[in-house]
Amino acid sequence: MGLNEDELAFYDALAKYESAVHELGDDTLKKIAHELVEKLRKSTTVDWKVRDSVRARIRNIVRILLRRYKYPPDKTDEAVEWVLKQVEVLSEAWAS
Repeated sequence: MGLNEDELAFYDALAKYESAVHELGDDTLKKIAHELVEKLRKSTTVDWKVRDSVRARIRNIVRILLRRYKYPPDKTDEAVEWVLKQVEVLSEAWAS
């Protein structure tokens, strides 16, 4: 499964931790990245960066998805933050 640019950004954020790559493998991380793009593209709004409720919902979507795929719990908080940073960058392109 190849990744588009958006998926690759999330894949890179998730693969930052060697334990995640080792435990989950490349294919699972690609699946997570693909699902993140699908779910987060639908959830981001133009003003999501300033609205705490929308940020919280996005954070929750990411946590649930990582938990479902058994992402290493000790790295989940950091991975969520990296994913949110990617969402900040990508959401501007998604909104236009």
